[in-house]
Amino acid sequence: MSGSGVPEAEVPCFTSVVELMELLRGSPDDRALRTAALLRRSHPADKELQLAGLLQDVGRMLRPGDGARHAVLAAQALRSLLGDRVARLVRAAGATGTAGTAGGTGGPDDAEAVATLRRAREAAGASGPDAGVLEDWRPLLELVAAGSCRAANAIDPLGPPRGSITRTG
Repeated sequence: MSGSGVPEAEVPCFTSVVELMELLRGSPDDRALRTAALLRRSHPADKELQLAGLLQDVGRMLRPGDGARHAVLAAQALRSLLGDRVARLVRAAGATGTAGTAGGTGGPDDAEAVATLRRAREAAGASGPDAGVLEDWRPLLELVAAGSCRAANAIDPLGPPRGSITRTG
């Protein structure tokens, strides 16, 4: 079992943007697109926040009717592809509790981002600006996924340690 109570064998994991896009195409609701579009306008530099707005419903799509665990499931499924911050934001924004708290999943920056994410989600509930199309988000998904992959595979530029350092004299 993972720390969230979801058995590891049951947690799907996205391995590519193509796979994630296929799932997102199956959603009849464009609220996530409107949420992401609002975040793109209000926070143009925060790409991970925008994607968290787009991906909040992934858990519901993976396992419809799974109740309160959908945010945890989404975070676990997205983490390896899009990184820790996107996963933390999706999880915290979907968790029940006081708006604006990150549920202990991050620092004050995450708490503010979660509050922003929740406000955008609420505002997107009303018919709002043109949300565009899902395909518009593919380049950003690929950019963040590539950055997450680089961070996960980063190595120390000095290389691995080569034995102990002994001092003589």
